[in-house]
Amino acid sequence: MLVDLAPHIVALLIGVAFLAGFIDSIAGGGGLITVPAMLLAGFPPVDALGTNKLQGLFGSGSATIAYASKGHVDLRKQLPAALISFVGAVLGAGLATILPGEWLRMILPPLLIAIALYFAFKPNMDDVDRAQRITPAMFALVVVPLIGFYDGVFGPGTGSFFMLAFVALAGYGVLKATAHTKLLNFSSNLGGFALFAAVGVVHWQIGLVMGISQFIGARVGAGLAMKSGAKLIKPLLVITCVALAIRLLIA
Repeated sequence: MLVDLAPHIVALLIGVAFLAGFIDSIAGGGGLITVPAMLLAGFPPVDALGTNKLQGLFGSGSATIAYASKGHVDLRKQLPAALISFVGAVLGAGLATILPGEWLRMILPPLLIAIALYFAFKPNMDDVDRAQRITPAMFALVVVPLIGFYDGVFGPGTGSFFMLAFVALAGYGVLKATAHTKLLNFSSNLGGFALFAAVGVVHWQIGLVMGISQFIGARVGAGLAMKSGAKLIKPLLVITCVALAIRLLIA
């Protein structure tokens, strides 16, 4: 596929991937930047979703490594939840190959606006952990597979949904929630990618090139997030959710 694209289109997709990786590592929503760009470049819808999972692995993986290396997430403790996220995404991606996702386009914008309002107006939204509303086991067995399934079926906004769940239900501070979101998002990306690759809708060359760019962008974004914490993550999350909702409404 790479040889079939004009050089300026390849350059544009590389730049888009860097921007998506940067934003996604902080607030989520990178998929709604890269998928439309690939559609405009001429990818069929399912191929765009499949290739997006490949390049998205680099961004979410880069951010996960960055947060884990600074002690913001314990990878071993989160492995069971990551596996559940993987399985949920595999099931969702299987459904995505046979069903249209237009109904999700109708539901998603108001959900994203609600997330933006929650983070914009909830008091004491900082990096301090709060009381848990559900047990870790319930979170892993109910919340994680549902969001992972959604990521496999459609994808945009997955990071924002994980963020909301970690803050509102698990009681995590904003930075800790962001760090744990990246691991589960990496797992759901991997699950969706495995299914899409199995059915042959992944364009490897452009996906890998975009992936390298997204890896770098995510590394830069995660570094800024760890330096600034909630002061950066909260406003960018609100802006991203609103922008994604508008983008879906005008699609």
